[in-house]
Amino acid sequence: MKAIVFWLFYPLLWLISILPFKGLYLLSDFCYFVIYKVIGYRKKVVRYNLKTTFPEKSKEELHTIERKFYSHLCDMFLEMIKSMNIKKEDLLERYQFSNKELITKYDKEGQSSLLMMGHYASYEWIFALQLSMENPGYGVYKKIKHKQFDNLIRKIRSRWNTYLIDSKDTMRFIRKNESENKTGCYGFVADQSPRFHRARYWTQFLGHELPFFTGVERIAKEFKLPVLYYGTEKIKRGYYKGSFQLITPDGSQTEDGEIMTNYAAALEAQIRKNPEYYLWTHKRFKLLGKKEEVLSEINKSKK
Repeated sequence: MKAIVFWLFYPLLWLISILPFKGLYLLSDFCYFVIYKVIGYRKKVVRYNLKTTFPEKSKEELHTIERKFYSHLCDMFLEMIKSMNIKKEDLLERYQFSNKELITKYDKEGQSSLLMMGHYASYEWIFALQLSMENPGYGVYKKIKHKQFDNLIRKIRSRWNTYLIDSKDTMRFIRKNESENKTGCYGFVADQSPRFHRARYWTQFLGHELPFFTGVERIAKEFKLPVLYYGTEKIKRGYYKGSFQLITPDGSQTEDGEIMTNYAAALEAQIRKNPEYYLWTHKRFKLLGKKEEVLSEINKSKK
């Protein structure tokens, strides 16, 4: 049944992917009306997240951010579909980098690197970076249960020497590559909120103490890898510029929690500058105020 659904939807996705950009964004405007005005997709979650992050802002200010966010969300979703058939020259024109030498130098030196980013602006088109890299790029993601859609996402990402790794296999995959002297750039969208039993590390983020996954830090320490923060700026509709910030040249030389704390601070600074481009539909505050309870339960389970 799932395969039938996929093949019914695939022609529509393909038709969207070959639309000229003007048509793509006209369609996005229509999707915005339906998703925001008619359906109200996750509107309660978005409003709670915004109010929790910006208690100092008025209702009018929060509403403006909310409205701009939904418009951007629709743009980003259709840009993801556009990735199926986007031309190389269009991608290079619309997605540029200001200081990519910070990361390409590791590629040229034959050293792997870890790239941390958030659900901000266009994390969909970051594979444009691979047009400047010699070694493969790997994106860590959560495998989609629907096999056909998962294969489609993998196919889209592999157009320019970028491949996806199931988050469950990340450590094993990197350990194998490093043992065989195979280098690559590993990208992590690292701002997901961990579940109750995995919320071991907490740090300040968006004005509150919140939990983070620490997998990137563990990898950086074990393999002595450099870690960089990647931030994207939305220049105008359909145009982005990415920049890199070195968190550490060697993860093994950092204190516990240092990498995650610096990552959270860099992402928060970007969000506060232009909050409408962050993915507010995620339940980032689901463990807010529960740190002591969570850590207590985790410690009990260890005994």
